[in-house]
Amino acid sequence: MTYAIGLTGGIGSGKTTVANLFAAHGVPIIDTDAIAHGITAPGGAAMAPIRAAFGAEFVAPDGALDRARMRELVFHDAEAKGRLEAITHPLIRTECDRAAAAARGPYLMYVVPLLVESGQWRARVQRILVVDCAEETQIARVMARNQFTREQVLAIMAHQAGRSERQAVADDLIDNNIDATPLVTQVDQLHVRYLQLAGEALPSPEGPENDRRHSP
Repeated sequence: MTYAIGLTGGIGSGKTTVANLFAAHGVPIIDTDAIAHGITAPGGAAMAPIRAAFGAEFVAPDGALDRARMRELVFHDAEAKGRLEAITHPLIRTECDRAAAAARGPYLMYVVPLLVESGQWRARVQRILVVDCAEETQIARVMARNQFTREQVLAIMAHQAGRSERQAVADDLIDNNIDATPLVTQVDQLHVRYLQLAGEALPSPEGPENDRRHSP
């Protein structure tokens, strides 16, 4: 099994920027958010079951998921959220497994916005890397990037794990606050560390009894 890192962080924390920096080192990146967008795009694998479960009003004119309408529904209806996840999660997992099987590199990285919330990723990765920043920084970034109101950003954050919850599960932490060490430097240092750990996790040529595996 390829050595795997799970990258997560709250909305606006800088996950994509960090993932891109690892990708620049040749690390295969599997982005569950991108996969989710793909399966809910026009003709995506999730669209027929979503239409059947929720009705045509949740399908945009181009055949994609009406994300704004669905977001409004699942934020206020836990049962609807569960129905949506029952459709999308197995499809996302299948695509993750396919991408991981095809990945080539010393280790790979899953980008999972809701890694902490799902409760399923600890068993699928060797380490969890959290991109961390102050909540006010998150809010300001998302408001500027998405043109959301403060209330809209807070509503999204309310459905995500809190900062302390993410910190509690982190094996590694990247500080993406304004006064932090530059991201490039932090990523470079972690990449060297992950190369070392991935090398230690390779089976020994002498046999399984001599296998040197890292335990976080």
